[in-house]
Amino acid sequence: MSTGKTSSGLAGIIAGKTKISTVGKESRGLTYRGYPLEVLAEQASFEEVAYLLLYGQLPTYNQLTQYRRQLQSLRGLPKELKLVLEALPRESHPMDVIRTGCSALGCLEPETDITPQQDIANRLIALFPSMLLYWYQFHHQGVRIETRTAEDSIAGHFLQLLHNTPPDEISRRVLDISLTLYAEHEFAASTFTARVVTSTASDFYSAVTAAIGALRGSLHGGANEAAMVLIDRFSNPDDAENEIMAMLVEKEKIMGFGHRIYKESDPRNAVIKRWCQQLADKIGDNRLFPIAERIEMVMRREKNLFPNLDFYMAPAYRFLGIPIELYTPVFVCARIAGWAAHIMEQRSDSKLIRPMAEYIGPENRDFVPIEQR
Repeated sequence: MSTGKTSSGLAGIIAGKTKISTVGKESRGLTYRGYPLEVLAEQASFEEVAYLLLYGQLPTYNQLTQYRRQLQSLRGLPKELKLVLEALPRESHPMDVIRTGCSALGCLEPETDITPQQDIANRLIALFPSMLLYWYQFHHQGVRIETRTAEDSIAGHFLQLLHNTPPDEISRRVLDISLTLYAEHEFAASTFTARVVTSTASDFYSAVTAAIGALRGSLHGGANEAAMVLIDRFSNPDDAENEIMAMLVEKEKIMGFGHRIYKESDPRNAVIKRWCQQLADKIGDNRLFPIAERIEMVMRREKNLFPNLDFYMAPAYRFLGIPIELYTPVFVCARIAGWAAHIMEQRSDSKLIRPMAEYIGPENRDFVPIEQR
């Protein structure tokens, strides 16, 4: 019988060391490589953040310019991958599409002993929006899009592929900020999955594919979709308050509130809420944002729960014209930067991750031959 500490869901268990981020640490909050996330979200671009996560330092102006050009050059899809994406059913879950596409790319462009790890990471950062939206446009609009655009940001590239027109500056900026907010979050379930796979000495693509599978789960990556479904149910703030109160009486789960790590507030929420309101004002929304604010008020008043990043991200993505089924895949397009950083860190001093379990099954039994049972 194990005498070690046990914890449901490994809550409170330190499973490793990292130099990449802090989450909810006293006096530190949420940081990427030592930089407060709120500062990065407001003052840096996603490309700067991805560079920071992968290379350990913020880029200089010339390094950033070169890095943007590098990512632009990596957006094209291999023709074999296009065939794979076209062969997938229209009804496929987009998370299954991006998972399958990543695995297929691992066959087409396999990692070798001389492949620089950052090269694979940058290829995936550049390619995931192209991969996702090639499949989406082929099956929903019947067109084979060109995945190379003149946009020098991942956010602008994504929105242009989605809407077939260059985005306005505020839309580009809000999506860019959302990518930064989603880019990294320490040992979240998908990141820990990637590190477990990496610890077995598996390849880069296998670790990322496994991470995508973990993020597909509704308890991890699907909260923004569920939050949008919730907000969409209501016609006005009063309707929302009445229904939320009824849901609480029935002890129904209200998606988008609370967090496993944060106890008082999610520091990412304040950032995206401000930008969500700017988008709402820009398009003249007088329904979704007020409903979201009323739900936030009720949850704080009745349950002392705060909205997490996913709650206001949902209407922000709606205002950007992103279909709800693509919300979690956008998460992937951001978190690949964090996953890649953790894969490389795990490889730098890797030991096989193999925890123990506390056995709670039956005691020793006597075997009875089948003719006597």
